[in-house]
Formats: sequence, C-alpha cells, structure tokens
Amino acid sequence: MSIAAAPAHAETNAAAAAVGAIDVSKVTAENAGEADEQFTELFAKWENPGQASLLTAGPKVSVPSRMPLEDTRLTSDYGMRTHPVLGRRMGHKGVDLAAPTGTPIYATADGVVSKAEKFSSYGNFVSIEHGARIQTRYAHMSRIAVADGARVKKGDIIGYVGSTGRSTGPHLHYEVRIDGNAVNPVPYMVESSAQQAFALAISEGGQGGADEN
Repeated sequence: MSIAAAPAHAETNAAAAAVGAIDVSKVTAENAGEADEQFTELFAKWENPGQASLLTAGPKVSVPSRMPLEDTRLTSDYGMRTHPVLGRRMGHKGVDLAAPTGTPIYATADGVVSKAEKFSSYGNFVSIEHGARIQTRYAHMSRIAVADGARVKKGDIIGYVGSTGRSTGPHLHYEVRIDGNAVNPVPYMVESSAQQAFALAISEGGQGGADEN
C-alpha cells in the first residue's frame, strides 16, 4: 500500500504543536534508553533458537544509528496526526525533518540501495536494506545521489533535501521499517549502548557491509 509522506510544514502532533519545533538532539538523547530497549528486543528475536543466528550465518546486519541530517528540526513526529494535505487523521509512518533545499542526506547505516527513483507521494525517494529485514526510507529529495544496487556506508551522502512529491516545503521524511512494518525511527537516530555492543560482537564496529535481505 502506498504511504502518503507528510510535509515538513505540516501540523505536528500535540506535543510538537505545544512547544513548536522540537530540538532533535534532545529528542535523541531522551530516547537513548528506548533505543536500547527496542534494539535489545529485536536482538532477542534474531537470537531466538528457532531461527538462524545472524551472528554466525546469513547477511551482515547494520542497525540505523545516526541522524540522516545535520542542523535540522523535527517538525512532525511518528504516529497519528491530522494529515496537512488530506485533512484527515491518519498514521504518520516516519518523522519529518526540516532543512533548507540542498542539505545533504546521510545513510544512517551500512546497506544496499533497493530503490532510488521517483516513487508515488514520496517524490524523489531512496530505500536502503540493512540486513535482517531492516530498511530505511528517505523521501522528498531534490536530488538523488545514489543508484539502485549501490552499496553505501553509514554517513555516506545519498541525496539532498527537497520538496518533491506530496510536500509543502523542503524537508526529509525518514522511516525505519522492520519486516516491512514502520517503527518509530527516533530511537534509531542515535547510536545507543546496546547497538554499540552488538557492533562489537560482530566485529564490525557499527560499519559492517550489509547485504540486501
């Protein structure tokens, strides 16, 4: 099902509306504990005895663990909100990060680009596969800087902020998906201690090359 990505100058959730633009650095710091909890739960599922261990077999895994933009503001959070274009209550599958047109967008983990093209209401769109059915999505770019099948490293520039697709102003719509399901990306916008421990456990230092999964 096509997801309608939301604009940066959209009506935010109640908390954001009350305080205006949210300081992303504070949000990520406050959610470091939540990131550890979510990652630990995910790691436990990977290590379930009924499933193949990803530490000993299968593709490399790289978990999203940084901001996709620098010097940005979180203007629309993950979850239910009134869609600014469609005018009805609906789920927002990611977060909106406001920044000037042309601001570099960074891969938040190592991976393989699975799509780099115009895509529905997402506009100029990139998706990256990080192993273990983890995917990140980046929408509304002014320009795409990678191609399908390209291998990227955490911190590589993959495109530039724009306002293509269903958008009312320059911003990045950013999603994290696990097994095809959107999850709150905010806890994955900081490298938590659990993620650091996992990176050390697989001897990749958080920078291991991920295969498309």
